[in-house]
Amino acid sequence: MMNNTNLLTRRTFLRDTAAGMGLAALATLIHAQPARRGQPGVIQPHLPVKAKRVIWLYMAGGMSHLESFDPKPQLARMNGQPMPASFTTGQPIAQLQGQQLRCFGPQHPFRRFGQSGQEIAEIFPHIGSIADDICIVRSLKTDAINHDPAHTFMNTGTTISGRPAIGSWLSYGLGCEADDLPAFCVLTSTGRYGQSQPIAQRQWHSGFLPSRYQGIHLRGTGDPVLYLTSPQGVDQARQRDVVDAVQQLNQLQDRVVDDPEIATRISQYEMAFRMQTSVPALRDFGQESQRMLDSYGIRGADGSFGANCLMARRLAERGVRFIQLYHRDWDHHGAVKDHMRGSAGEVDQATAALVKDLKARGMFDDTLIVFGSEFGRTPMSQGANGRDHHMKGFSMWLAGAGIKGGMSFGATDELGYNAAENVVTVHDLHATMLHLLGIDHLRLTYRFQSRDFRLTDVSGSVVEEILA
Repeated sequence: MMNNTNLLTRRTFLRDTAAGMGLAALATLIHAQPARRGQPGVIQPHLPVKAKRVIWLYMAGGMSHLESFDPKPQLARMNGQPMPASFTTGQPIAQLQGQQLRCFGPQHPFRRFGQSGQEIAEIFPHIGSIADDICIVRSLKTDAINHDPAHTFMNTGTTISGRPAIGSWLSYGLGCEADDLPAFCVLTSTGRYGQSQPIAQRQWHSGFLPSRYQGIHLRGTGDPVLYLTSPQGVDQARQRDVVDAVQQLNQLQDRVVDDPEIATRISQYEMAFRMQTSVPALRDFGQESQRMLDSYGIRGADGSFGANCLMARRLAERGVRFIQLYHRDWDHHGAVKDHMRGSAGEVDQATAALVKDLKARGMFDDTLIVFGSEFGRTPMSQGANGRDHHMKGFSMWLAGAGIKGGMSFGATDELGYNAAENVVTVHDLHATMLHLLGIDHLRLTYRFQSRDFRLTDVSGSVVEEILA
């Protein structure tokens, strides 16, 4: 049996004697096959780059399209009447299976906003104030009717757990512009009006990609990242000495086993050291004016959705590629009228403030903003006054880099059940997002288990009609 010393010596000998030709060949491979190697920031854009970064405002739990962005006067007229069987026969229904189905009209009025006259529910007046900047897509559909698989599908393009999130794909393909922050950051907040369904960390995991590309969850209160603070009595110089020593040991082992996870450990130790300085500065809202805090409707870095929106802008300024904000407050199985009003009030002002802030700083035109949920809610009532999960038709909106503002695209049927006109799948959404970032979704691949995988699996088309 060969011991580790002999193995190291033999590998060192082979490496050193072959260095001349090997380095030249390696350089050729890196240049020719960047996607295979997973090196950050080495893939040249396939297309003109419109978006440098993405901020995804994720309304976790299933926001009702019928009380937000999809007005349905016919549903209002049929309120309380039996739901026509032609809509629901043979269709997947979450918790209403076998029950008497009745139409449940929109619980909040809609009105027209902006010069474009986009119809938005009155409980979103601040988002209404940016109606001319956003494109509402009213014809989305998904493949999953329950929360966890629907989150997984929306984030990774499949209901199978363990695949890379879209932020990980972008980190892998495009790298990060920041030296002291990850390329993919996640922030979460919890509201008071809906059932707060859990959000699993696998929603921002790197899957089969090297783990250096997974998202980093920044906590809203307390230490943003656990164990980032140096122990008492350990100064920066001593911490640097420890990191350097550990890095040297990791490098020695990496030469022996050539494990990508050791390379990840090396890069992440260095990143963590730099984050000890960058993250506290990131959380210092004392640098923001009172007027700015007031515009977001916050007092400071308190972990609220509003504070996370301001944090998103600060992350974007510092070169973070993909920023995802989860607000867990939208699972309204009962009291949908009151709870939608409450949940809308938690996100409306800060969402509009973020868009206006990005515009004022000249960042709106190269930042893609996405606002929406994993699915919508049923046009049938659940109980006396709630709505169940719904996968056949729902709404999202996009704004910023390369998106036509002041327009609505697609439509559900007259009762808001099926996406009926210009249907947009989750794969189409992902393909469009990648397109704006300069990536052909067919060409961003990673070989795993003898197959070339991609975010959009084997389908997906760019929604050209919403592009500026």
